[in-house]
Amino acid sequence: MKLPIIYLSHYNKEWGEIHYKHDTDAGFDLRFAGDKPITLNFGDRFILSTGIKMAIPEGFELQIRPRSGLSAKQGIGIVNSPGTIDKAFRGEIKIMLCKLSKSLEGVEDKPFVIEPGMRIAQGVFAKFQKVDFQGVDSFEDTTSRGEDGLGSTGLF
Repeated sequence: MKLPIIYLSHYNKEWGEIHYKHDTDAGFDLRFAGDKPITLNFGDRFILSTGIKMAIPEGFELQIRPRSGLSAKQGIGIVNSPGTIDKAFRGEIKIMLCKLSKSLEGVEDKPFVIEPGMRIAQGVFAKFQKVDFQGVDSFEDTTSRGEDGLGSTGLF
């Protein structure tokens, strides 16, 4: 399936076109298309430009997800993870990054600098199914779990 992409003027062509790094990858990298570095301290969050627009195919959403290496090594995450880009959206894709935690033990805890061109997130296309919502007074079936939630199954 071909996907129309517009590369905006602040997307550096030297970074190459958007692509999957490996044939078996579900996600593709999104880069920071700013003109100067941004420093993230613990608790900071920024909305970062990617320099691209996409026409999402019918029946799909684009999910914006964290990159595992940034999360594991630097405590960098996405505020609204996963973010959803709907088919009707035609603006620039932006990423809400934050420094959620201090770095892992053994990794120096210092501010994280996001450089222009750095791969900051990944995009994954996902099919979705729409439903018709119907208000009811109770559900026809019961389950063994019932209304238990938020950690009710324990840790082990």
